[in-house]
Amino acid sequence: MPIKWSAVKVSEAMDGMEQQVSLIAPFLDGARVRVEAARQIADLPQYIDQYLVRLITDIDRIDYVKTAIEAVRDAIPDGAIEAEQDRNRYGSRQSLI
Repeated sequence: MPIKWSAVKVSEAMDGMEQQVSLIAPFLDGARVRVEAARQIADLPQYIDQYLVRLITDIDRIDYVKTAIEAVRDAIPDGAIEAEQDRNRYGSRQSLI
């Protein structure tokens, strides 16, 4: 049974998301290193350290975005992208049968 939405467009959107995430990942890694360094400051009060730990946790949530992108890809029915590409390649002529 054909789907009514575009699996190709969803896949392309996830490709774009993945590309954007790959661009920001190095910056977030650098930010994480700086926060880790801040946690090593001598005599740092615990309440400041708690904020820094939370910041590290928030930075690490980029993995949730990567997981969500993969979940969207996995939710696309098997063969839907190929079927849509075939329809687009050969046009949408009605069958004579």
